[in-house]
Amino acid sequence: MTHAALRNPDDARLFLERDMEAPETFPVPGGVASVFSSRSPDKETPNEDAAALIPFGDDAVVLVVADGVGGVRGGEQASRLAVEALWTELAKAAESGAVLRSAILDAIEAANEAVTEMRLGAATTLAALEVQGRTVRPYHVGDSMILVTGQRGRLKLQTVAHSPVGFAVEAGVLDEAQAMHHEDRHLVSNVLGAPDMRIEIGSAIALAPRDTVLLASDGLADNLHTIEIVDQIRVGPIDRAAARIADDARHRMAKASEGRPSKPDDLTFVVYRGANTVARS
Repeated sequence: MTHAALRNPDDARLFLERDMEAPETFPVPGGVASVFSSRSPDKETPNEDAAALIPFGDDAVVLVVADGVGGVRGGEQASRLAVEALWTELAKAAESGAVLRSAILDAIEAANEAVTEMRLGAATTLAALEVQGRTVRPYHVGDSMILVTGQRGRLKLQTVAHSPVGFAVEAGVLDEAQAMHHEDRHLVSNVLGAPDMRIEIGSAIALAPRDTVLLASDGLADNLHTIEIVDQIRVGPIDRAAARIADDARHRMAKASEGRPSKPDDLTFVVYRGANTVARS
């Protein structure tokens, strides 16, 4: 299903404690985004993930995924507060004419303060992507994934998870398969809700006409290898690509098979392509 275009922060789409059956697709400034968010198949408690599409002016949008830390009281509240704080601060910045990069940094700081002030020990990751015209820039805190891939599968960006296992993979100590089965896979070393929270900002990346962008909670990265994700999102209409990875991840969660990861978890992702790539897929 495709919805009406989002034009300003007041039109932002927030996905909070959702349990979606299928991805939803929205025109956004500069392109099209498909969003999916559902709770873990093995629990009755709320989905602790959240997501947002926040337009900023005529040619920019901020894509957001937050993953409330499981096993900690108030995980779903933390992700909700983070996304709502980001939306509120970006709306203020758009009205005042602030530069988007500065607005995002200020908004993430405000989100961290909002989560910290819960005083429950709650925490959440946050992955945000600034899209301005044909240029993107990633911002992240924690282990939620951001990647950019070309149509032929070449990775132009993959963020490093802020976790002991993520850093071990980046250093070459573990490979991806070992990391997905590691007993410390769930540990995260940088979150909103912590006094020493740090924001990692990536370089600006120019999107080629058929590039695809993905932001996702670890419910995706813990069940599908990066190459599997890339192979599913790089071709075909964006709504079908989103549906494929949602189905593949949920199938993997539901049925373990030898040598393949299977970790039931909340699952949230945003897939984005520029407007001139949508029809030619």
